Amino acid sequence: MKVVIISASPRKNGNTHLAMNYVFEYVKSKNVDVNLLNLSEEKIECYRGPEEEYNDITKNAANDVMDADVWLIGSPIYNSFFSSALKNLFEYVNYKKTEGKVAGIVIMAAGNIGFVDVQTMITQLLSYYRVITNPKAVFLTVDSVSENSLTDESAKERLREMVDGTLKIAFRMKE
Repeated sequence: MKVVIISASPRKNGNTHLAMNYVFEYVKSKNVDVNLLNLSEEKIECYRGPEEEYNDITKNAANDVMDADVWLIGSPIYNSFFSSALKNLFEYVNYKKTEGKVAGIVIMAAGNIGFVDVQTMITQLLSYYRVITNPKAVFLTVDSVSENSLTDESAKERLREMVDGTLKIAFRMKE
């Protein structure tokens, strides 16, 4: 089973990346093939249309997403919406190659507002790609982060539960 973890914050030292790095380290213990796609570090080009030529990093990122069985997506909330870096990445993904994949969602925000709206938008995006989404998303605030690491034990537990639940759905889909 292949898992791709998408850290969708375009900020180099974003709090979303801290959470998704924690998820990455946890998934590595699960005996699956796992890849971390950090959109703040990858040089993914802005989508300009299907007939354009794109760099290898962009093509490889899209292929990593399409080849994975499980997507664990972390996005910050910006202006009541998910990250534009995430939307840009999905412009390259061919919906004909994604049916039946399974996704889990992590949403990071400054405060306790807008989580359900953004969860709904990400779920709708994933529905277009015919991806089965774990309904148990993890909502985190910046209060779960201090000294450049995820420090809230409750947040860590919820992340582990989301990963375990999403992998369980994916394994059942393969049966």
